[in-house]
Amino acid sequence: MMKDRHSKLNVLVISVLISTAILTLHTQLSSKAFAQDNNWYVGEGVTKDMYVKYTISHFDTNNGREFEMMIYFKEQDDKGNWVAPVYVVDQGKILNGTFLLSPLDLTALGTSQIPPAMGEYRSAYANSLQWLAAYVAKPGQSLSAGSWGKIGSIGGSEIKPTGNQELSIPAFPEPVDTKKVEYYKANRYSTMYILNEFPYPVMAKTYVDVTTGSPPIQFQFILTETGKGEPEIPQATVLEVTPPLLQRTERGDYYIQLDWNPTTITAGEETTFTIDILDKDQFPANQASYNLMITSANNTSLLDLKNQLAREGTNSHTMTFEQPGVVNVKVKVNSVQGVESGLFIEEAEFQIPVK
Repeated sequence: MMKDRHSKLNVLVISVLISTAILTLHTQLSSKAFAQDNNWYVGEGVTKDMYVKYTISHFDTNNGREFEMMIYFKEQDDKGNWVAPVYVVDQGKILNGTFLLSPLDLTALGTSQIPPAMGEYRSAYANSLQWLAAYVAKPGQSLSAGSWGKIGSIGGSEIKPTGNQELSIPAFPEPVDTKKVEYYKANRYSTMYILNEFPYPVMAKTYVDVTTGSPPIQFQFILTETGKGEPEIPQATVLEVTPPLLQRTERGDYYIQLDWNPTTITAGEETTFTIDILDKDQFPANQASYNLMITSANNTSLLDLKNQLAREGTNSHTMTFEQPGVVNVKVKVNSVQGVESGLFIEEAEFQIPVK
């Protein structure tokens, strides 16, 4: 009887030991698998006190003009949303507010505390840095998957990882290994570069879906800085620009290039402006009629010329500014080769400092 009890006890001990060993092995294998996780989603790797800074351009924001955006993941609220102070630097001006970002895909929620002037930059954020969330929200997809889905347009093409790419990114001292994610549309590859365990792509360049001609850039961005701890708040700076400046009109049918000589505009001295009107493929738009308006910072008219003619897509104007300050130069295309712009306003605006 005693012998049977010892035998049963031994069997029980051995069973416990085997179960413990299996559980330990399973835990080790699970940890190893997690460490080698090849999934990625928008928001992966974000931690409290982290910040990122990007240079961004977006087709529908300021006619594609570049701006900087810095996001500081300060803390999470009681619902897990990220409370993220945001700073935008655009032509020396500073805008700031606070995004409330969803922990699922870093969507800037409608309850975000931002001034009205930041609305267009919030839209640019959603349609650039956060654009991939439509395909890879948490828990994400494999960086080795054959497809992440199709882009949302007629005849949408596959968006998918296509291989590795070593990149030099301003935010990192050494080149980093990234995964390329691409789709083919409008006879171009649009490409985003992903660093695993980093919340946003580190670089991207995508194109507008067009059926003819050369597609303009839809959005592009690059990570310029990242780190831990509250970042230094950007400061407003004196506007500095270097000619020539190129800007797309709102509808996208034309590009306006503005050049000037001398390159430093000084009050009391003559400045010659050269205006080039280009088609959407950036070839000269011959026989282009346009208006040229220059106003001061307080909206006082300094020059107002109507129906000027750029016979071969180019024309020049000379003027002297009496006072220093920032001036606004607006070029509006009226017609090209007799074909009027109609109801569409085809214009570009430039801000230029006078010293």
